[in-house]
Amino acid sequence: MTHDAREVLVGVFAFLGIGLLLALITGGKPEAATATATDYTLQATFNKVDGLLPGAEVRMGGIRVGSVENYKLDPTYRALMTIRIKNSIKLPTDSAIGIHTDGLFGAKFVVLDPGGDEEYLKPGAEIEYTQDPMIVSDLLELIIGQGRAARDKRIAQKNSKRPLP
Repeated sequence: MTHDAREVLVGVFAFLGIGLLLALITGGKPEAATATATDYTLQATFNKVDGLLPGAEVRMGGIRVGSVENYKLDPTYRALMTIRIKNSIKLPTDSAIGIHTDGLFGAKFVVLDPGGDEEYLKPGAEIEYTQDPMIVSDLLELIIGQGRAARDKRIAQKNSKRPLP
């Protein structure tokens, strides 16, 4: 085999390898649910929706029941989210909605927690009980702050037990 033929063959295999890698990366992802006439929308207002993207899953009991249609700022600068869920899902009026993360650094998704009321939300209604997403950096700051407060308390206790000169 000549040197030129070997280079062409290596190039072809490299190209096929990159193509296969791209196919594996992009393939296998679940397709976003398409809106149908049997879906309906609900709204919810959050203080923040950090990292949640339109098209994100809406789950109930761990099962996908819809998707995030869009969100925008309301007149008070809070995030007004519109979700689209299957018509077969009936939510009591006292249901709750929260933004969760898949794992520690995974994708954000919405979780619906049905209430116990006998009346159901009508299409276009607003879910009143919301839970903002937990931001990892906020959680770390909270843990560090508590650790520093505990350390400062121990230091203050040690200093208060020392006799004055």
